[in-house]
Amino acid sequence: MRAFVIFLGLFAVAFGVVALFAYPAWLLLHPHFDFPFHRIGERIGMLGLLLGFWLLARRLGLADRASLGYGAPRRVFLREAAIGLALGVVTMLAIVGLMAALGLLEWRSDAPVGTGALAKLVAARLASGLAVALIEETFVRGAMFTAIQRESGTRMAVILTSILFSASHFFGKVRIPPEQVTAWSGVGLITGTLHAFADPLSIADAFLCLAAVGAVLAIVRAETGNIAATLGLHAGWVWVMLVAHEMTQPAPGSPLRFLLSQFDGFVGWLVLAWTALMGVALWWFYARRREHQPR
Repeated sequence: MRAFVIFLGLFAVAFGVVALFAYPAWLLLHPHFDFPFHRIGERIGMLGLLLGFWLLARRLGLADRASLGYGAPRRVFLREAAIGLALGVVTMLAIVGLMAALGLLEWRSDAPVGTGALAKLVAARLASGLAVALIEETFVRGAMFTAIQRESGTRMAVILTSILFSASHFFGKVRIPPEQVTAWSGVGLITGTLHAFADPLSIADAFLCLAAVGAVLAIVRAETGNIAATLGLHAGWVWVMLVAHEMTQPAPGSPLRFLLSQFDGFVGWLVLAWTALMGVALWWFYARRREHQPR
């Protein structure tokens, strides 16, 4: 558990960096860029996390490609990432289609229209999906998974990384209008994030769903031995979900609205059930691929 505690410490340090530096960064950036305060806080926290990890990586034995999840040859890595991306897109489109069929989604009145606007949206969200997947997979299923697996075994690596992966998604959901930003707003981002956990039942569906997603990715990581497939899957899921967020919104009058969480109007009991089914299929697929790989 030592490795897990160290990574928890890194997150605590990142929280402290947000509390201290989010407001100064906002003062520097806001006059020139229309960045919301919570987004600046997220980026400051990410930089703090990456800096802390960089300082500790060699000491933890994680300063090499294999430990970070990039041990496969480049050609193999890119091929597996592309397969994962395709699977991610298909499986996420399936759940979005199911949501639409159940009457859980409706078109947004401000959804982009026209081929050009739609193409721009799809391309931009692909870039976002790849960026999110690259950062989160390198850190969670790469470095953290490796460290915990070496110390406590694969099962604990799957469980602990999945829990932390889920919890991390509740950061940055606090919104502070520009006119209300003060020197204490960085602290407000942290306390607001922690406040979400004060009522665990209100976020249970979202938390369990995200933990299940993390578990599926961790199991695929364990089966493949690197993060190529998980990077592709993660990017594909985020890509489709971001586009769906821009094009649709939860239908408030649907009697099945409870299947979507209040957290983001997407993850919830329905996606949790789909993730469990999808997880079994992905485990079987990647286990079979591992068996047929040349030794």
